[in-house]
Amino acid sequence: MKFSKTLLGLATSAALMGATAAQAEIKIALAGPVTGPVAQYGDMQFTGAKMAIEQINKAGGVNGEMLEAVVYDDACEPKQATAVANKIVNDGIQLVVGHLCSSSTEPASDIYEDEGIMMVTAASTSPTITEKGYQLIFRTIGLDSLQGPFAANFIINDIKPERVAIIHDKQQYGEGLATSVKDELDKAGVNVVMFEGVTSGDKDFSALIGKLKKENIDFVYYGGYHPELGLLLRQSSEKGFDAQFMGPEGVGNPDITAIAGAASEGLLVTLPNSFDQDPKNAELVAAFKAKEQDPSGAFVFPAYSAVQIMADAMSAVGELDTYAMADYIRGNSFSTPTGELSFDAKGDLKEFSFVVYEWHDDGSKTPVK
Repeated sequence: MKFSKTLLGLATSAALMGATAAQAEIKIALAGPVTGPVAQYGDMQFTGAKMAIEQINKAGGVNGEMLEAVVYDDACEPKQATAVANKIVNDGIQLVVGHLCSSSTEPASDIYEDEGIMMVTAASTSPTITEKGYQLIFRTIGLDSLQGPFAANFIINDIKPERVAIIHDKQQYGEGLATSVKDELDKAGVNVVMFEGVTSGDKDFSALIGKLKKENIDFVYYGGYHPELGLLLRQSSEKGFDAQFMGPEGVGNPDITAIAGAASEGLLVTLPNSFDQDPKNAELVAAFKAKEQDPSGAFVFPAYSAVQIMADAMSAVGELDTYAMADYIRGNSFSTPTGELSFDAKGDLKEFSFVVYEWHDDGSKTPVK
């Protein structure tokens, strides 16, 4: 049987249209640590973002197209984050949820802005990320400039320590928070006896603990992540150093209990609200639990909101136009599982609340203030 050229052309066009329709997917890069010492936080981000993508697709996608998650591992290393950002550019992806660590997010955001790619981070809190006047960079979490003073005010008004040590991990996130806390304590006349850095990856804190004991420190604020603080807590307990410790959301991970054991009991942690405890999120929490996923991590719900905001903006402007979407995001508010969100000109949330929790040695936490 012979086909005319016209019929062959129509058949070919139909096949191509079918292939295009089958491939009508909008890819979202999920960039963060899959490997490395803080991969647990990457899991939180990926869990929240993937759930949002799944639920949006179940509801019909965005403008008739499905969303697809593509995970990239930056290991929370700035050089690797730069390589990841360039790969995302080469892969032609225009939307990014991530990165997680501020030190990785900052160099990556430079690349995304230059290439017209929209990035929404659900975890990076360093103020400098959004101070460059970029159009396409947003975040769904509060800043160190909010969290630091919030922690400091709690220390000043509720703890009222006599001799304070502030320790940090010399990284952008940890040192930035530590500095913010110190500035507020200094203004209030609190006696900050020590302000010192440790090296990320350190295992032995004997010398530091000896100095803390010698200086009669009764309160330690730690800026950084849980691997180092977990060891510092455990070794402090072993060496008889008994002081109140406090840290940011970077230490609020059940793995700190796995490292520190009983020494993690009573640790104070500043974290976002427990969005999984909000009754309005009960159905979403059930969806996580049905997949045997933990919805309680600090970055799970902010990552969900990051995807939702991009999807809502894309739906509103009718296409994947990152600049039009950015204009829409700045000009509107969004009802999300993390609350009613609106953004300032820099791409930061206009409002965000932190809570002080007391950590327990079973990995649970109790709100204090």
